[in-house]
Amino acid sequence: MSTENQELDAEVIVVGGGNAGFTAAHAARERGRSVILLEAGSDGSAGGNSFYTAGATRIVHNGIDDLTDLVEADDRHPVSEVPPYSKDEYIADLVRVTEGRTDLELADVLAEESHSTLRWLKSLGLKYRLMYERQAYERPDGSYLFWGGLHVGNVDGGQGLIADHTEVATQMGTDVRYGHRATELLVEDGQVRGVSAETPDGVVTLRAESIVLTAGGFEANAEMRAEHMGERWANAKVRGTPLNKGDMLRAALDLGAARGGDWSTCHSVQWDAFTPKNESNRELTNRLTRQSYHLGVLVNNEGQRFLDEGADFRNYTYAKYGKVILEQPDSTAYQIFDRDLRPMLRSEEYEMPEISEVIADTLPELAEKLNIDPDAFTATIEEYNVGVRRDVDFDPTIKDGKSSDVTPVKSNWAAPIESGPFYAYPVTCGITFTFGGLKSDLEGRVLNESGQPIPGLMVAGEMLGGLFSLNYPGGSGLAAGCVFGRRAGSIA
Repeated sequence: MSTENQELDAEVIVVGGGNAGFTAAHAARERGRSVILLEAGSDGSAGGNSFYTAGATRIVHNGIDDLTDLVEADDRHPVSEVPPYSKDEYIADLVRVTEGRTDLELADVLAEESHSTLRWLKSLGLKYRLMYERQAYERPDGSYLFWGGLHVGNVDGGQGLIADHTEVATQMGTDVRYGHRATELLVEDGQVRGVSAETPDGVVTLRAESIVLTAGGFEANAEMRAEHMGERWANAKVRGTPLNKGDMLRAALDLGAARGGDWSTCHSVQWDAFTPKNESNRELTNRLTRQSYHLGVLVNNEGQRFLDEGADFRNYTYAKYGKVILEQPDSTAYQIFDRDLRPMLRSEEYEMPEISEVIADTLPELAEKLNIDPDAFTATIEEYNVGVRRDVDFDPTIKDGKSSDVTPVKSNWAAPIESGPFYAYPVTCGITFTFGGLKSDLEGRVLNESGQPIPGLMVAGEMLGGLFSLNYPGGSGLAAGCVFGRRAGSIA
């Protein structure tokens, strides 16, 4: 759609008010650019998927001494061990979990600029902390050991992240407009010059020199999920915002933008199957995940195990196991723990209000309550217990090699399930964000099918395709939103 030559409403328009969008706006305002940020949600439903996260952000660092002036003070710091996490490890993790499909140039930028970008955001007013309850275990001597390369997160999680971003935007003079759902890109003389947006008062047209797209993927659009990822994906539960319908992806593609990344896969997790209001819940947000699965076993409703719960640290497997559960009968599975394991589960997830939880004194009784054949279920658990290595100590702070020699194998953290009472947590597939997006250069300029930048159009956040496929290392999504949001805002 073309527009007549007229006055600009701002020099930069950012579409989408999540982590990437706010970061882009901050970078543009720091350069003195006038910025309008359009957020589809109202003031009470804003923040995109970022609001629903735990705030975990994967960055390169040299250990706790390199982090103490980045994160909030904590009395536990002196007794905490935080292993360094290098740029090479970051890139290797991206390559490994995506099975070689990550764009190496994008990955290099993400790893290289992750730490400095968070320090820049801290200087603006964002607050960070070490994530004790999610990324560390307390050892018998009272010390703490962090694991999995993911150590830093926002104070108060995703809600704190968006609150901090909003405060910074206010202080910097960004014009944040809620209830503005951008639907169309406006073109003038071959350059993107604005957007059309639906508002409670009707459709408005806003013009700018540059448009930065940070409006998320298509995970909240059941038809697009089925089209690009398979019919079964229409049944996945939407973890985050219900507003990411893929409108701006389609608008950019209509202009000739090239697709980037893997449109057939996504970030999906184990999600509470039966708790009321288990989609887009702004009160419980991330507490509906069930991420202590690696300590127990998973069975489907036929009483069979179907994956290696201990293949790697949770950070490197949780974002792909939602898909595996979606493929099980009725797209449902059950995390199983016994009396000894139950105290180790994350309290914020496994002690939330109205949790789907089934408890029984014996394994056959638990199976009956789950409507699983007791003989099949009991045989599965007994076979698993027999296969557990008894000559290796259980240690959740490392990949301990305490395996169970069954099919499928459990590679680490295989504690026997033998002491009642027994606990089961029904889980299904919760979709977080889609991995397919737009193709860009390293500065965030959207490219067309010929590999040339589309003048006036930039992209960041979940709309940027190429970093992730099949899986992702935990915390790299928010980190990418920060790094590439800053890059796009720095040239807009």
